[in-house]
Amino acid sequence: MLNLTDITVRLGGRTILDNATAKLPPRGRIGLIGRNGAGKTTLVKVIASQLEPDTGSVDMPRGARLGYIAQEAPHGDATPFETVLAADLERAALLHESETSHDPDRLGEVHERLMAIDAYTAPSRAAQILVGLGFDEEMQHASLDSFSGGWKMRVALASLLFSQPDVLLLDEPSNHLDLEAVLWLEDFLKSYQATILLVSHERDFLNNVVDHILHLDRGKLTLYPGGYDAFERQRAERQAQIASARAKQQAQREHLQEYIAKNSARASTAKQAQSRQKALAKMQPIAELLDDPTLHFDFPNPDELRPPLITLDLATVGYGETPILKRLNLRIDPDDRIALLGRNGNGKTTLARLLAAQLTPMEGAMNASGKMRVGYFTQYQVEELERSETPLQHMTVLMKGASQSAVRGQLGRFGFSGQKATTEVGKLSGGERARLALALITRDAPHMLILDEPTNHLDVDAREALIQALNEYTGTVVLVSHDRHMLEMTADRLVLVDQGTAKEFDGSLDDYIAFVLSKEGQGPKLSKADKKEARRAAAEAREKGTELRKAAKAAEAELARLTEQRSAVERAMFDPSTADAALTSLTMTELMKRRAELSGKIDAAEAAWMAASEALEAIDA
Repeated sequence: MLNLTDITVRLGGRTILDNATAKLPPRGRIGLIGRNGAGKTTLVKVIASQLEPDTGSVDMPRGARLGYIAQEAPHGDATPFETVLAADLERAALLHESETSHDPDRLGEVHERLMAIDAYTAPSRAAQILVGLGFDEEMQHASLDSFSGGWKMRVALASLLFSQPDVLLLDEPSNHLDLEAVLWLEDFLKSYQATILLVSHERDFLNNVVDHILHLDRGKLTLYPGGYDAFERQRAERQAQIASARAKQQAQREHLQEYIAKNSARASTAKQAQSRQKALAKMQPIAELLDDPTLHFDFPNPDELRPPLITLDLATVGYGETPILKRLNLRIDPDDRIALLGRNGNGKTTLARLLAAQLTPMEGAMNASGKMRVGYFTQYQVEELERSETPLQHMTVLMKGASQSAVRGQLGRFGFSGQKATTEVGKLSGGERARLALALITRDAPHMLILDEPTNHLDVDAREALIQALNEYTGTVVLVSHDRHMLEMTADRLVLVDQGTAKEFDGSLDDYIAFVLSKEGQGPKLSKADKKEARRAAAEAREKGTELRKAAKAAEAELARLTEQRSAVERAMFDPSTADAALTSLTMTELMKRRAELSGKIDAAEAAWMAASEALEAIDA
């Protein structure tokens, strides 16, 4: 059990966490979500004892080991394999003692403990984790300093997973991973036998890994059962209730104000008006729903061009004299929605740079429309924005000669209007900087957008807004992303970059995921008969799972309904001023009895939900 009690954190005069409280279930897999800037990383640092809260406490079982990735990536001459093995401090200490101790009794205890912690299979486990995160045999034994920052963070993640802490804290672990590594990590975490607190903005990842959602909003924490989709349904219901309550309260407020205005001056009704004035003053406003007008993407649509936009004919591309991709045959037309798949390092970025005309073919031919404009987004553009300048200054430089209204109009398409347009980039959140980079690359209404991991700094709501904008955009989209939901919602063509070339992947994204997870798959070379059989088997599995999914959803809905009823009873017990009138008329004994009954029903509903979910997992496996 991990208990967070009344945690308050103030930074720079701003309250980030405001008496945040939550009780997390033992061995729960908790997804911590919230808008960018809500304080998720701050909360994780408080739990990891890297930040002292102004008030409140974090309570864990005595002796529980907590694991959290440090801010600084590992470096030096050590190899990834050596670094991961060294992460198990107890094993390293025991092995050292086994070689240096001369006490027979102590040596017996040491070897017994080494057996208990499965120390002798550690090299195999370390290698399996590194392979899952994309390190082949050669990479496992290279110096850490030979890797980029992103690969070093993979080593840090591998070390954390290998150490097997009792409480595992993960803050956006997929940011440095490709889709293949994300799928491996997802499978690893589903079988992890300890408490996990996971910060993520990927809805598929959350749906497949977590069993509770911890929502951080305006400094407060709310725990919801189920994955992200279940949270969305419960949040929608709650927002509808809040909107209805606000509408009723506003109508009541207007009615009271009208009565006071009409009757204050009359002697016969002055007392009643005065009474209503007091009631109006005591009326607590219901919190307004979060409405962020800056959560906006609007890509300008290009003028039409005749197809094709680009054709590659046996093209080879690389760097210097070293080819990376060979025998490329590809045609891209207006309105195409293409996802580039494949592990990091296989050449997806190289292909993207070729399409963006940043690289030229070493052999073969590339033909592109002379009138075509391309907008190319990379994470480097986000990092290279001048932090001391404003969005308005950045856009003015790039739209040289354009009117001020045109410059501000392009910024406004991406939520940078008013004061936001003149805020220094250094004071913008990561998501806002990503949005600014997208505004800059689309200033001339490109015919083709090439987006290389555009979601890394965006929260779930911002990702949904980006998906909607891409689907409304009339130009061509080429997308590199590990976010399956984004790929599913935007791409209609899949191109696999693998084994030194790029080819159309004949199948859906689900087919590709199945191929990646398959132990036998060495490439997407399935015969027509195999594909037909795979589709038939998948259809049978879906049919078998239909009833179980219905049962799981029904139990989930019942669990949410009962939990809300119990919360209402608890409000009546501990804060009657906010409770329903029907409950405030009950005695404390009656309320306690009702709460106990609801708790029993909640346990039964949760058991039913778990049973259906486990049966469904067995079928899916």
